[in-house]
Amino acid sequence: MSDEKVEFLSLAEAVQLVGAIQEEEDIDRENRRILTVYNCDDKELCWFDYEEVLASVSNVAKSEKKEAVQNYILSHIPAWAVKI
Repeated sequence: MSDEKVEFLSLAEAVQLVGAIQEEEDIDRENRRILTVYNCDDKELCWFDYEEVLASVSNVAKSEKKEAVQNYILSHIPAWAVKI
């Protein structure tokens, strides 16, 4: 595991950069879901493990889950994503 600290974009920067967040199948691992983040030009920026994100927002009411997942992801877009 790397000792490098991951830097994240500010929420304002992430909102400007991200065009879509889509739930997809992980093509490398069977029965695994990922959340792929695309920019406004439909270029893939990064992805998140579906189960890990859901575990991170597990204390949210079911009716607020989608928004919580979106907010979690927007708060965790790595700074290197702007270079893609």
